[in-house]
Amino acid sequence: MSRNGLMSGFRRVIPTEERLRSSTPSPFEQLRRQMNDVSGDGGILKEVVQPGEVHYSGFLEYSNRPFESNTHLKYPQMMKLGRDVTLAGLELGLLTMQKGEFSRFLLQPQYAFGEMGCPPLIPSSAAVLYEVQILDYLNSGQMDNFIMMSPEEQNTVPLSTLLEVVSTLRSFGNRCFNQSRYDNAKDHYKQALMLLGNRETQSDAEKEEVKTALLPLYLNLSLTVLRLDSPHKALKYSNKALEIDSANTKALFRCGQML
Repeated sequence: MSRNGLMSGFRRVIPTEERLRSSTPSPFEQLRRQMNDVSGDGGILKEVVQPGEVHYSGFLEYSNRPFESNTHLKYPQMMKLGRDVTLAGLELGLLTMQKGEFSRFLLQPQYAFGEMGCPPLIPSSAAVLYEVQILDYLNSGQMDNFIMMSPEEQNTVPLSTLLEVVSTLRSFGNRCFNQSRYDNAKDHYKQALMLLGNRETQSDAEKEEVKTALLPLYLNLSLTVLRLDSPHKALKYSNKALEIDSANTKALFRCGQML
């Protein structure tokens, strides 16, 4: 809420008696007037501050300190809808957002912590305000459904679906690599390799498509295990890449690094 200073003047502790005597709308009441109803019943109100891993902060009314926040993290933890987001209102709000968007969501108790609240931080029947920015996101629904299948079931799915799942896994691996989480990156790349290895190809064309998908995974793994101080494994993956493309410059360069 520090983005445009709108709430900076609101966040001050005001004695309860003074608030009751005052006819001035409360901070949340003022925000309601400029927000859109995304739930249809006024329970989830949204204000887009900046159109465009999730950074978020949650606030109670009359408080300038968040009761929870991850904005201090350089690389916030990846959050999966339906698993990591526990507030119904926040999850519904996230579904209305786009990549890069920064928005505020005013959640009524039934969409937040309910009548009981969450003592000692959240009082009973409290409305809460969340500031959320979608830094980036990946659609993992198709990948999750595919991974839950048995190898036999996976082989009945069109190859194009498998290649999309592999691409998603590689994107997750690339995200982890860029955040220097090399072990996590390696796990995603190897899972993609395993899925491709389980595929029973039916034609030469399918085999070529699988090889094309394998090549960047071998190159990614070569660099990743090199960062994990495993030069022999890096050489192994580089050689596998050269088996697919003997003139691949990245693979040749990595092999040269090991000599």
